[in-house]
Amino acid sequence: MVQRIAFRTPEPDYVVEAEAVRIGPDILVYVWGGERPHIGAAAAAQPRPSLADPSKTSATASVLSYVGHKEDDLTKEMAEAISARCKTNVVVTAGIHWDELSSGGIEVVVDRCREITEMVIDAIQRDRFDR
Repeated sequence: MVQRIAFRTPEPDYVVEAEAVRIGPDILVYVWGGERPHIGAAAAAQPRPSLADPSKTSATASVLSYVGHKEDDLTKEMAEAISARCKTNVVVTAGIHWDELSSGGIEVVVDRCREITEMVIDAIQRDRFDR
């Protein structure tokens, strides 16, 4: 059974949205925002024992990015965080674009994506997906 849940940052500026889909034990998250949403990058993460402390779970991700897009670091960070904390395979795609975004605006968007990451982790851990 496929289950899904939608997310949206509450702040009125630089709104970021996402949908997480549970596909069996795995999670697919797609993230978008801005004036021209798209798919700029995708990251696939798998949980594994931490290299620093094997009693803890970490994750490793592989990333694909389209030329000229800068969502690669963002998708990697999100996929690894969700995978490690929820102990499941995760794919995150993202495409976020505002014209002439300042460096301060970029920082805000990254923070919004971190908010989305926490929302997704909370939903998975509390099993809040639609049935």
